[in-house]
Amino acid sequence: MLEVKLHDIGEGMTEGEVIQYLVKVGDSVITDQPLVEVGTDKMVAELSSPCSGRVKEISIEPGEIIQVGTTLIYLEADSDVKTEKKPLIEAKQDTKKEIVTPSEQVKKSSATIFHRVLAAPYTRKIARDNNINLEDVRATDPSGRVTEEDVYRFLQGQQTREQTVIDIQQVAVIQEISDEIPFRGIRKKIAEKMTKSLFTIPHVTHFDEINMTNLFKIRQELKLSGESVSVPAFLIKALVISLKDFPIFNAELDEENSRILLKKNYHIGIATNTESGLIVPVIHDVDKKSIKEINKDVKELTERAIAGKLQPFEMKNSTFTVSNVGPLGSTGATPIINYPETALIAFHKTKKRPIVNEQDEIVIGHIMTLSMAFDHRVADGATAVAFTNRFASLIEQPHKLIMEMI
Repeated sequence: MLEVKLHDIGEGMTEGEVIQYLVKVGDSVITDQPLVEVGTDKMVAELSSPCSGRVKEISIEPGEIIQVGTTLIYLEADSDVKTEKKPLIEAKQDTKKEIVTPSEQVKKSSATIFHRVLAAPYTRKIARDNNINLEDVRATDPSGRVTEEDVYRFLQGQQTREQTVIDIQQVAVIQEISDEIPFRGIRKKIAEKMTKSLFTIPHVTHFDEINMTNLFKIRQELKLSGESVSVPAFLIKALVISLKDFPIFNAELDEENSRILLKKNYHIGIATNTESGLIVPVIHDVDKKSIKEINKDVKELTERAIAGKLQPFEMKNSTFTVSNVGPLGSTGATPIINYPETALIAFHKTKKRPIVNEQDEIVIGHIMTLSMAFDHRVADGATAVAFTNRFASLIEQPHKLIMEMI
């Protein structure tokens, strides 16, 4: 009998929450088949079967918080299953070999192939509650992930030409599901961390405006020359340069030892909205990277975060976090700091507005608003204003940004 235990799926994790089982007692499983989904404070991971066999017992209920080393499932491996030996005479009589055509062989072999559809735990719950095989549901997301909207569309018959009317019972099921969302997994961990941050750190939010006109011109010139670089890449580079000038914001307060730790590394967290909740992938050592490299990292990390493919180390050790909510239409907010960091900056919507230039002429400019939340125990308002002024000067006059990198 083999035991499937919760092991350390992150860096130094001590406990996890059992989200859901992907098998039940009596099921036959194959090697590496996902058995159970377990949530940590950073991610939802799947524990796979170490061998082929049969599920004999499930020892922990979904929703329970367990320690690393706890046994979740007992498996009976195929190698442990004893089969009765047939009499020698019968074995001799059964000498005729079965003739299998290539097409039949394909059918037989395909029956043992395990295919895992990419979907969030809540999406899987909706499918299970409605007896839907996720392999039958067409994913509309470019990543191939099946979303709850895809499942609802399948229920409503929008993916099959044959079904034109929704069964009344199905409508009732949809209505019932839409009234209740499980509060667990990543969403629950986010809530716990945000609550700790808000009730531990005295937040102060500073607002400012940045003239993006010159930066947009440089981006357009680069685009015409064949180089496409996102706005966040420039913003993050300017941010790191500003943090070097104001290291108090790249710091962590150690209350127990009454000291402020000024971090020597510049690891920038990128707040990313995903189906599972807010995830913060981290670009490490940003001060050592070019704008082009930062652009590549932002794109790749964001895509993997949305697809749920981030590795644990890609979500750890951030020293400062940014939230780019402008593309969503945000014009302002009072963000919560990513504890235990000292500050967070949110970039909001950029609008075309009439402005007065240095020649006292009224022209149209591209103005972006930002909000910076900071820990008032560590820094003061005047320092925060000086910090954002430094940041604004690098963005509004991009030649300064270039000079800083030489």
